Amino acid sequence: MMNKPGREELISARRQSRSLYWAVAIFSFFANMLMLTGPLYMLQVYDRVLGSRSEETLVALSLLVVFLYGTMGILDYSRGRIMARVGARFQATLDRRVFDAVVRRSALGPDAKAQTGLADLESVQRLISSPVLMAFFDMPWTPIFLAGITLFHPWLGMLAVAGGVLLVVITLINQLMSRKPLLQANAFTHQSMILSDEIRNEAELVQSMGMREAAFGRWKDGRDTSLHETIRANDIGGTFTSLTKTLRLLLQSAMLGLGAYLVLLNQITPGAMIAASILLGRALAPIELVIGQWALVQRASKGWSNLAELLERVPPEPNRMGLPIPKAKLDIQALTVVPPGDTRAALKALTFAIKPGQAVGVIGTSGSGKSTLARALTGVWRPAGGSIRLDNASLDQYAPSVLGQHIGYLPQRVQLFGGTIAQNIARLSNSPDSEKVVAAAKKAAAHEMIVNLPNGYDTQVAVSGGKLSGGQMQRIGLARAMYDDPVIVILDEPNSNLDNVGSMALNQAIRALKEDGRSILIMAHRPAAIQECDTLLVLDNGTCTAFGPKDKVLREMVSNHQEIQKNPAAGGVQ
Repeated sequence: MMNKPGREELISARRQSRSLYWAVAIFSFFANMLMLTGPLYMLQVYDRVLGSRSEETLVALSLLVVFLYGTMGILDYSRGRIMARVGARFQATLDRRVFDAVVRRSALGPDAKAQTGLADLESVQRLISSPVLMAFFDMPWTPIFLAGITLFHPWLGMLAVAGGVLLVVITLINQLMSRKPLLQANAFTHQSMILSDEIRNEAELVQSMGMREAAFGRWKDGRDTSLHETIRANDIGGTFTSLTKTLRLLLQSAMLGLGAYLVLLNQITPGAMIAASILLGRALAPIELVIGQWALVQRASKGWSNLAELLERVPPEPNRMGLPIPKAKLDIQALTVVPPGDTRAALKALTFAIKPGQAVGVIGTSGSGKSTLARALTGVWRPAGGSIRLDNASLDQYAPSVLGQHIGYLPQRVQLFGGTIAQNIARLSNSPDSEKVVAAAKKAAAHEMIVNLPNGYDTQVAVSGGKLSGGQMQRIGLARAMYDDPVIVILDEPNSNLDNVGSMALNQAIRALKEDGRSILIMAHRPAAIQECDTLLVLDNGTCTAFGPKDKVLREMVSNHQEIQKNPAAGGVQ
């Protein structure tokens, strides 16, 4: 059966460390061979040293045992370090791929696999680096050790095999009984973490609206469920861990008891009795370790499945040939867009074109498709039909990072990231280009506002904006859209949080862009936002009802057009 693409990517990343896995297997071979040191030492001491009462033999055997155990310790230490690096290489190989898949999938809307993608990758890495995986390298030696016990006496071998089979059965029962509680515990823990992040990010709203008790109640409900499922999973796992430990100790004592009986019957020697007990403990140790860490194994197994599904649903970005900087021309033909997870088109057969230096206002009632058009033009949502061309090239001919340089975007809700204002304008660059940052801020008419802040461009901002007002955040977001000197600028409700000074600065920025030959699309509900527009596109239920010169469209389509032309700061478009 052929592997699916997502699973094949994971296997390919794991295959990069094939030589290291072989090294660990070789080290495990010699380490397990050296595990026979203890049983053989006890066999010689009881059967030869005590019988001959030779101190020289005892000293020689003891020195040899110290050397062999030291060698075994070095081998065990070395394979642990190798597996830690194998896990790190696996994660480093997939970090970029999984990160891109998470971002691309999350941009389409909430997705459980995307939300846990990076955590799933880390869970697989933790398993690879843990002693549990090395226990799987040791398990093939369990039948060999059991066969060694059988060489001492068939009855001892039968007892050892019965004990091993019983432990394997316990492992399978543990897997069946703990799988569901562990998955539920992880799911509820993740949900409570998401809710706590949402509450923390909106702490100002929660505090000001008196929502703290209600928010705590919702968080506590999820947290209590998570704790309940975690305790349930831990109880099941702890039960099987204790049962396994007790059974292993009982089996070792039973091995000693049966061995003593066989010694009394003169069928084995006392040394063989002790050696068999030690071998049994070593044979069952890997199984006991796996049972004790079964939660880690199951979490990694679930993470592997989630990653495989995520990578399959979000294939790698194809390599694209670089194109010259495009002209500010957009050509939209029969564009149809279906929002992710929906079955109904939000935009239907939309056709229009924009020339360099043109400012187009996109107006319409809420839900008419304005924001959908913005997401489609920025490449976030792919067309279900029709085409979008930037200077005659379809958007998918540009790599996403390159397209973002050509098309600046100010979303309806501006979100800043932790860091300085300069880093936010420079699109999270750790070393912003000062000249480009200042130039972008000046184009957005935000330079004066920023330098008047206590630390200017070095002002630290929080994820929610911190002490910045909504208008300040919007103007910084506009400067971010201007960074990299885009040829197309898309503004979604750009003045929703702006005062009169901010609106004037916005209009100044739009005029400067037009003079520079850039094209601007403004999704607007407030008339002041379309003051500098020379063309209007009217949307109604996802279809174009008018496209043409602003004055003409306003006269034909908008009931309060005279009020808007006299007073752009008037109410919404009607």
